[in-house]
Parts: sequence; structure tokens; C-alpha cells
Amino acid sequence: MHQLDDDLPAAVDRTLRDYLRRTGAPPISAEPSFEGVVDALTGFVLGGGKRLRPTFAWWGWRGAGGDPDQAETDRVLQAVSSLELIQACALVHDDLMDSSDTRRGSPTVHVEFTRQHRERGWLGAPEQFGLAAAVLIGDIALAWADDMFYTCGLPAPRVSAAAVPWQAMRSEMLAGQYLDVLTQARGEESVDAALRIDRLKTAAYTVERPLHIGAALAGADDELIKSLRVFGADVGVAFQLRDDLLGVFGDPAVTGKPAGDDLREGKRTVLLAHGLSYAAEHGRHADAERLRSFIGRPALDDADVRQARELLVDLGAVAEVERRIATLTDSALAALGAARLAGPAADRLERLAMAATRRDS
Repeated sequence: MHQLDDDLPAAVDRTLRDYLRRTGAPPISAEPSFEGVVDALTGFVLGGGKRLRPTFAWWGWRGAGGDPDQAETDRVLQAVSSLELIQACALVHDDLMDSSDTRRGSPTVHVEFTRQHRERGWLGAPEQFGLAAAVLIGDIALAWADDMFYTCGLPAPRVSAAAVPWQAMRSEMLAGQYLDVLTQARGEESVDAALRIDRLKTAAYTVERPLHIGAALAGADDELIKSLRVFGADVGVAFQLRDDLLGVFGDPAVTGKPAGDDLREGKRTVLLAHGLSYAAEHGRHADAERLRSFIGRPALDDADVRQARELLVDLGAVAEVERRIATLTDSALAALGAARLAGPAADRLERLAMAATRRDS
């Protein structure tokens, strides 16, 4: 076992810190006020998170034969660490679209820049300034993610091979985000619609594509990539289903978000879809209307959240989501078992799958 295998999150943080400092210096030199933007992005990227995406990419690379003792390891670290900037873009924009006030226990980017505008007495509407700043910071994160990935310094054929899933991942993530917004606007309640969002918005860019990217960087063949993608797709959906449960049942002290925030934001999750589906199938129309009454209510209080939780349990939605998580995890591990992975990758990916699907935060 190589030291980097165990110290990867810290190595990713160092790589990101160094890259953001280097990349931010020229625009700050040209316009000193831009330092506040770079500081905000740096603080957001380094302020929390489990580094799941770089970790899955790393183990995709290791599983396809990548050797951390090679001289190119720093280049691989740069390539996989760029995934955290994709994640930063998604989270900053997601918080804005969902009107979320907190992220990881701190004010979201748009809320923080709104506060700065208000406290400094600048002209115009503080909320509009916060919105504009968050859009720009998310855009910068996405642009710099591309720069960081493509300038990693690995041989051009391998970067080109990994660019295929990299480009697909960006489009899938954005398509999933749009589908999420569209589904909420339409008030769609089907399990299928919620699962499509999970597949695109979370599974593809959290697990499946990072594994694909890492394996491609090591020159993996199509058969290995196929097995890793099946594993990643199933783990990724299970990861999101666990997140859906935490969004309603999670402890705010652990999750960093208020209890029931997903309900307030009107997220049409698989959890809610199962509850509504069960109510419809069993003629429990009053319970269905009661559950709908909790969805998209910004003023939802703790008592309302408790009632929603009780209803979701009573309607069997929690048990059904837990069943789906278990089924997806089993199928993912079967795909992993069929893959011929190098070194300790199979064991580590199995442990990652367990941590992602059975986590408490």
C-alpha cells in the first residue's frame, strides 16, 4: 500500500491550494478586487468535503495499473483534483437555484456576497449582487476545472482518452441540474423522473465518470472501463438515495444543513416519490395531499419536519429507499467482483461503496 492511497484527501487539498494560488495570481495582478473572488472560491473548495470524486478517479487509475511511485503521480493528482472544481461549480450554482442559506454549516456563496454588499452600503440590491457573484464564481470554478485538467502534463494520448468521459461528465451534470429544476417546476412526482435526476446529476459525475476518467488516464481497456462504469452508476445512485434520506432525517450538526431542507426546497426526490406512489396505490389520498403540503414550503418548522418524517415512514417510503440502496450496492459489488483490478483497488472501491451508501453525513 502506498502512502498516497491513505493520504489522498490531504494531497488533493495541497494540489488545489497550489493550483488556485498560481491561477488566481495573474487576474488579481490585473484587477486587485478579484482577490475577493479567488479567496471565496478557495475557501469554498478547501472548506470541507470528502474528496469523493478525486478519490474514485484515483482508484480508477490505480485499478487500471497506475503506479503512485511513478514520476507522473503529481500530474495524475492535478488531473483528479480538478474534479473538485467541477463539484464547486455545481454546489455554488445549486445553492443559488435552491435558495439555500447554508452549506457545510456556513453561509452559501450568494448569501455571503449579499451580506458583504449590505454591510458595506453599496449601490443596488444586495440580493442581486449576491446572485451575480455566485454565478460568476461557479463559472470560474468550471473554467478553471477545465484548465486544471487539460494542463495536467500527462501524455497527450491519455489526456485525450480521459477527455471523452470528462466532457460527457460536464454535460451530464448540467443536464441533470436542468432536469432537477424542470421536474420541480412541473411538479413531477414519479419515481422514474426522480431516478433520472439521480443518474445524471449525482451518479455520473460523483462516481461513474470519475472512475472512467481515472481508468482512461492509466490506459484501461474497454472491458475494464465497462465494469467500472456499471459499478459507479449503481453506487452513485445509491449514494444519492442515501443523501435523500439524510436531507429529511439527517442531523443538522452532522450534515451542515437544516433538518428538512430538501422539503423546504421542494426537491422531488425518490423518497418523496415512493411515498406519494404508495399513497396513490392504496387509496390514501388524504395522506398524499398531506405529504404534498410539506413540499416546497420555505417556512417549514421542526414540528412539520417531524410530521413529514412520520408520514414517510408510515407510507413505507423509507423502507423502499433502503431496499433500493441495498439492491444497488449488491449489484455494484457484483460488477466490481467481475473486474480485474490491479493492486488494492478492488478492496478500496468496495470500502468506498460501503462508506458512500451507508454514511451518516
